[in-house]
Amino acid sequence: MSHLKSFKYKNILGAIIGITLALILSRFELFHAFLLNLGDLGYLGAFIAGILFVNVFTVATGAIMLLVLAESLNPIELAVIAGLGAVLGDFLIFKFVKDTLSLEITDIYNHFGGDHLSKLLHTRYFSWTLPVIGALIIASPLPDEVGVSLLGISKMSTFKFVILAFLLDFIGIFLVVSASVFIKP
Repeated sequence: MSHLKSFKYKNILGAIIGITLALILSRFELFHAFLLNLGDLGYLGAFIAGILFVNVFTVATGAIMLLVLAESLNPIELAVIAGLGAVLGDFLIFKFVKDTLSLEITDIYNHFGGDHLSKLLHTRYFSWTLPVIGALIIASPLPDEVGVSLLGISKMSTFKFVILAFLLDFIGIFLVVSASVFIKP
């Protein structure tokens, strides 16, 4: 156990274990059925669907839950509640990337002799493009990890991130829910 405490890259290891676990669980039909049944919980199901909607491994399940819920819930209320869930998911990713993972990745990168990427990312061209690209990814129906990571490395404050993420998640989820008129799950 003391080896784990002294291990320098425990957050990267945790991310790898989490990804592996998600890949294993995604192969089980029973797990998919369980997630889809969460949609029967109404607005609580919408909140959970919002959390699932931001992750690359659960985005399809979250989108299906939102489409099912759109048949019985008000689309604006559904988008607000699911948007709050999505912000929670995004916030956890943001804090993980900003506070811990970026330090470990920077340490590995510097160990191999480079700060060229750091200089490039802090030029005037990249200082504004990273947040814009990140915001576009968050607002899209694509998983949010890359967009949140771009905002995390762009030195955005947590308060600004939460407000921006909610607005972008609300818009993205509202568009998906509105599409339920044309797409029946």
